[in-house]
Amino acid sequence: MSEADGADGIAAGCRSRGETAAAERTKNRYNQMEWAGAFGDLGTLIPFVVAYITIVKVDPLGLLFMFGICLLAVGFYYRTPIPVQPMKAIGAAAIAGGISPAALFGSGLTTGVFWFFAGATGAIRPIAKLATKPVVRGIMLGLGLSFMVDGVNRMKTAPVLAGIALVVTYLLLTNPKIPAMFVLLVIGVVSAVIMNPQLLTELSKVHVAFRLPEFSLHTMTWNDVLVGTLLFTIPQIPLTLGNAVIAITAENNDLFPDRKVTEKKIAVSQGIMNLVAPLFGGVPMCHGAGGMAGHVRFGAKTGGALVILGGIMVLVALFLSDSVSIIFKIFPNAILGVILFFAGSELAIVVRDVGDKKPDFYVMLIVAAFAMWNMGVAFLVGVILDNSLRRGWIRI
Repeated sequence: MSEADGADGIAAGCRSRGETAAAERTKNRYNQMEWAGAFGDLGTLIPFVVAYITIVKVDPLGLLFMFGICLLAVGFYYRTPIPVQPMKAIGAAAIAGGISPAALFGSGLTTGVFWFFAGATGAIRPIAKLATKPVVRGIMLGLGLSFMVDGVNRMKTAPVLAGIALVVTYLLLTNPKIPAMFVLLVIGVVSAVIMNPQLLTELSKVHVAFRLPEFSLHTMTWNDVLVGTLLFTIPQIPLTLGNAVIAITAENNDLFPDRKVTEKKIAVSQGIMNLVAPLFGGVPMCHGAGGMAGHVRFGAKTGGALVILGGIMVLVALFLSDSVSIIFKIFPNAILGVILFFAGSELAIVVRDVGDKKPDFYVMLIVAAFAMWNMGVAFLVGVILDNSLRRGWIRI
């Protein structure tokens, strides 16, 4: 063998080992930290799920089953903790407006159509290019602060419990042997029973009853689709663009550079989820950046956390869907607030890399302020302000 052949062989071997190592890094893990991180998004998930079930009267079977299936699919495909969350603008409007489940499912279908074609046709690319780092970081800062404020408001419902939970979480936050989330959940369950002794009686009513989700398309009319589109789909688009397309892409690629995603891929992913979920009783879903922050903050580093949570939700849906409202009472509002608070802080702290240029920092702060009100407006204001500063049209 010549020296050249030997060198080529060594190089090939190095590449092979490098590829093997890369494959190992991207495999899903299912260790105790992934289990802990799986519950890092409960602060957002549980309140919306409970409200959908109790106020909008959505069948918990289809709702939880489709959440679980989507979590499983996303976890296996992306292999990072890209979350699956309820779409917040749609959820808030549905809960406040007393809308029918059929109109909600209709909005899910048109939401799916919009994001699938926005991604598949590449229409999302020129919009995403407008999002410079200060604009993206501003959206993430605003969303993170919103989570923290919401968390503090929830913690005020039981300040002593929240204080204990905060201290314990800080002490165990980086402890790989005793994950903070496990202790937090135990504190939540014990405190729920202490604060409401009747909860034990209610929990005794939990029973196993196997059911399969039903095909829901026949329950929707064209009027439901029209109402859902006008009231829910259109107002949700700006929020999803800022939070669940641009911000989540930046967050994932910062945290997991070996498993990068694109805005196109995320848009198509959300489109597919929302085209399928309503057919079996699922609500509109997205990949919110705050959810990833929650999963990561409590230990998740791979898609294994999503697979774990998805598997649990599918099992609960199939066997315990009639008892979901009772089961979720074991999570006190103050504990959910602590989870939200830490998820928000994890998301907000990402902005530290925005740099020390005054115009960039200024744009980030302005965008963050607007993002705490409306993501779409924040994105528009940020793009206009950033371009105006860069072109010298205005000075600060």
